[in-house]
Amino acid sequence: MTAPNTHKPARKKPKPASPAKTAAPREKASLHPRNRHQGRYDFPQLIKSTPELGQFVILNPYGKESIDFADPAAVRVFNRALLKAFYGIAHWDIPADFLCPPVPGRADYVHFLADLLASHNQGEIPRGAAVRVLDVGVGANCIYPLIGYSDYRWQFLGSDIDSTALAAAKAIVQANGLSKAINLRQQGNPKQILNGLLEGGERFDLTMCNPPFHASLDEATRGSQRKWRALGKADPKRKLPVLNFGGQARELWCEGGEIRFVSQLISESTAVGQQVLWFSTLVSKASNLPAIESALKKAGALESQVVEMSQGQKQSRFVAWTFKDKAQQQAWSQERWVRKS
Repeated sequence: MTAPNTHKPARKKPKPASPAKTAAPREKASLHPRNRHQGRYDFPQLIKSTPELGQFVILNPYGKESIDFADPAAVRVFNRALLKAFYGIAHWDIPADFLCPPVPGRADYVHFLADLLASHNQGEIPRGAAVRVLDVGVGANCIYPLIGYSDYRWQFLGSDIDSTALAAAKAIVQANGLSKAINLRQQGNPKQILNGLLEGGERFDLTMCNPPFHASLDEATRGSQRKWRALGKADPKRKLPVLNFGGQARELWCEGGEIRFVSQLISESTAVGQQVLWFSTLVSKASNLPAIESALKKAGALESQVVEMSQGQKQSRFVAWTFKDKAQQQAWSQERWVRKS
């Protein structure tokens, strides 16, 4: 893996490249072209489909309709409205204090992974039940399977170590009649990620993961405080949530932080390397990429990519890697995605 370069044109789909080839940041902080959340939200329309959102709508300093993103209840209802209006998810809720992720950014991850698959399929995104995706750490919100199924009709397996999160995700799946498309499975060993999770005959075209970013609760708290200051919300008279977007301890931090978690994920991926075409994980800090590069080299990944994403002022990225060479990648796509006449 090399450091992100700047000579590539923006917005290109990720293509197979030499190990560790990186995608340059896009010139404008904008969403993926297929992301449904372009431009400003039509709050009257959102309120029409989800009336409870009306009580949370405020005017921002520019006189535009918005919500208070420091209010967990407002964010939860806003997500519910977005999922209903844009993805046809009629019923969505999560337990209090569980991670309530921003939908547009999560959708970007799904769309760029779709581009990655398209690069093996003559530029055409493979759609439908032939594509299977493993969401590592699906969480109570089940956000990636909901978006991925709605936009591409992919099949998902969501794993988690938290039984409460899985119960909440299962309730969402069942309430929306998606049990045939989205399956859930508990990782029985909380110290493992992939080890012992998959069955021998299972194959997945993609894995995705939103790992714990922090090394401690204190670090997660400080990170939220920095975000509030950046957003101009650090009003001493106002009681703000300790953690923006909520989140249980296991969702936000783990011993050793992001580097340790992702390094373990990479290490464990070697044992199931022939069952998966592309593994991937979000990486919150670009400064962690050198350590991840070392982990990929140690694991023997044959190819890897860093794909940069932007949502407003936020820069994010994911790393993808494979243990299959070019011929194996091509054979995989021919076997799984090409319709037999």
